[in-house]
Amino acid sequence: MSRAVLSSTDTSARGVPMPRVFISAGHKSSGKTTLTLGLCAALHARGHAVQPFKKGPDYIDPLWLGMAAGRPCYNLDFHMMERAEIEGGFARAAQDARVSLVEGNKGLYDGLDLDGSNSNAALAKLLGIPVILVIDARGMTRGVAPLILGYQAFDCDIQIAGVILNNLGGSRHESKLRAVIEHYTDVDVIGAVQYDPALQIAERHLGLVPANEQDAARARIRVVGERIAAQVDLDALLAIADGARPLDIAPTAEAPAPAERVRVGVAHDQAFGFYYSEDLDALRAANAELVPIDTLNAQTLPALDGLIIGGGFPEMFMRELEDNASFRAQLRAAVEAGLPTYAECGGLMYLSKTLSWQGQTRLMVGVVPGDTVMHERPVGRGYARLEPTGADHWQESAAIPAHEFHYSSLENLPADASFAYDVKRGHGIDGRHDGYQQYNLLAGYVHRRGAGARGWIVPFLNQVRAHKARVSA
Repeated sequence: MSRAVLSSTDTSARGVPMPRVFISAGHKSSGKTTLTLGLCAALHARGHAVQPFKKGPDYIDPLWLGMAAGRPCYNLDFHMMERAEIEGGFARAAQDARVSLVEGNKGLYDGLDLDGSNSNAALAKLLGIPVILVIDARGMTRGVAPLILGYQAFDCDIQIAGVILNNLGGSRHESKLRAVIEHYTDVDVIGAVQYDPALQIAERHLGLVPANEQDAARARIRVVGERIAAQVDLDALLAIADGARPLDIAPTAEAPAPAERVRVGVAHDQAFGFYYSEDLDALRAANAELVPIDTLNAQTLPALDGLIIGGGFPEMFMRELEDNASFRAQLRAAVEAGLPTYAECGGLMYLSKTLSWQGQTRLMVGVVPGDTVMHERPVGRGYARLEPTGADHWQESAAIPAHEFHYSSLENLPADASFAYDVKRGHGIDGRHDGYQQYNLLAGYVHRRGAGARGWIVPFLNQVRAHKARVSA
């Protein structure tokens, strides 16, 4: 891999200054998501252009971070993106921001591989980002020093530029920790956040409740931003961001849009909202007009050339989805008539015959001849890898990196059901297959990246344009 980041001491460097910090932690559930949310809100409230990023494939945290920053949050993921794609995507989104905040997942050095090649630290090194280490300080005093020193010594190429102490037990606790850190380490404490129930965000089985589902989300974000601004030195954080090395990375250029414009519906409401910002950008760049579809309240399905139904929480709105019977009937008729449709996870659940959860069973669209059943524990969770079966309608040729996180299973599919993919890692629909296909429908449990050479957008839009040409002929 070529060196993409130029040293700040290289006077011949012609890299672009892109102020940036990486918000990571010693371990999972240290409070870094809430802190990053508050930092985005606080800096945005000051009038700064804040560009948020999230490491990993998560959909929910980016919804909150994007709302707090007032601009879309972008994912950076080693499994689904090549390193050059990460670099170019970061540069494209960050180039006009006053500061970029990258929120890590899990701990700074945690990752799937023993060599740490897909860890938060690896991403920080790839993009030359100084790290702010969030430390959950509950029950900790003098032991904070060896923790910080160990994290510094473990990888000398990682710049731990500051520490934010979280979940403090009062002013005396804070004073002790500050004294220990000042005495034993050379790292500045740029924030000390007291334990505060007001900073907690409601959770459910897939993690944080999506911001697009909460009426009070903006009010909660404002409160979190105010509390964090009062306990974190924002000027010190900006100074750390300004000290990041110039980047010698060219922003990823968007390909020229095809001449023919197509109308693509995107289910986006309280039940469905899991979409990558990058994918929506890529669809628009490919000359797709994105038409929001409200599956809960829409009376009619508008005229469309294609339809996308992403993930979400259809089980939380199963009664409302069932009650909108006329819309379900129109949707089923459109799919059966050949409307190119791509559905992931929650979208697959919605297109099945029934959805059962907590002793209730509700009617869904019925175009997928199976029944969705919710379970108490995850059925599929983590990174996945698919290979096209050769009988896939999209005629893809390469292995596909993906991820999944679902508590439901699809049962009672007919024995002759056609699948687009063999599951090489993960669970998919039945542990062996994913991507149920019929008509011009492709519906599966795994989530894929849409953009890029192995993304779903190009083959999907090929189907959309081919269908439009047939209908217009």
